[in-house]
Amino acid sequence: MSVAPKRVGLVVGREWSWPPAFIAEVNGRDAGVVAEYAQLDLTAAGATARYDVLIDRISHEIPFYRSYLKHAALGGTTVINNPFMWSADDKFFGASLLTELGIAQPRTVVLPNRAAGPGLGPEDLTNLAYPIDWQGIVDYVGLPAILKDAHGGGGRQVYRVDSLEVLVARYDETGDMTMIVQELVVWDHYVRCLCIGQDEIMPIKYDPLEKRYHVDHAHLSPEVGRLVVDWSRRLCAALGYDMNTVEYAVRGGVPYAVDFMNPAPDMDIYSLTPFYFDWVVRAMADLAIARALAGPQPREPRWDRLLAGA
Repeated sequence: MSVAPKRVGLVVGREWSWPPAFIAEVNGRDAGVVAEYAQLDLTAAGATARYDVLIDRISHEIPFYRSYLKHAALGGTTVINNPFMWSADDKFFGASLLTELGIAQPRTVVLPNRAAGPGLGPEDLTNLAYPIDWQGIVDYVGLPAILKDAHGGGGRQVYRVDSLEVLVARYDETGDMTMIVQELVVWDHYVRCLCIGQDEIMPIKYDPLEKRYHVDHAHLSPEVGRLVVDWSRRLCAALGYDMNTVEYAVRGGVPYAVDFMNPAPDMDIYSLTPFYFDWVVRAMADLAIARALAGPQPREPRWDRLLAGA
């Protein structure tokens, strides 16, 4: 009697290079798993999802997808990445998590909201302590610094500030966004680690000014290489992210984690170069097939156990 293959669905937007390559890789292995572009339809509460694994690349932009993926996860579908954690993460939580995990990072402060959201007024901000101690923030973080949205992504709402006056002026433009102020690490080397399955870590030489990867397999000292791989594994395990990039600004031989919550990382062939593109296609196919064949598994975030030393 033939056994129905396990099904992997891709939830993607306008990506053009990685999705078809991934689907071809999975389907070409004859491993009892088939991959396709997911079709997510109107769904009743309690209905069973059609897929054993769903790989989420765009639910942060399409709210219906996020609701569907949380529904599917409750029903036993393995969702990459965990939609419950992705809904809850923010950059200040991430900074606090790094502190608890013992991972070097820039000094970071979260700011009270400048204004209340739509339909709210100043009386709804009475629990926020004012005035803000701007000089204390500058003394702690240093200048220049980076001001950015704690819930933003894709480089949006990120500002370099070179003086206290510019910091305050930029803050006054942020409305109801929650902003963090972060030390600017002037780096002598920069690494972007592509992380798949919480274990497979590819440290890539990256230039954030050019937004360009470099194929260079000897760009890290053994000590820094061990640190960025170990820290990336610990962070992804704590977050429960099976697909992530973790960026390190290396200063004086010390890697500082500066961007580390990217659950829909760039996988375009023109960005990654063909070498790293081929690696991520194979690594993601390995992950999807393994998770599909394993069946439903608890993949909850594990920061509580990690912080307790478990």
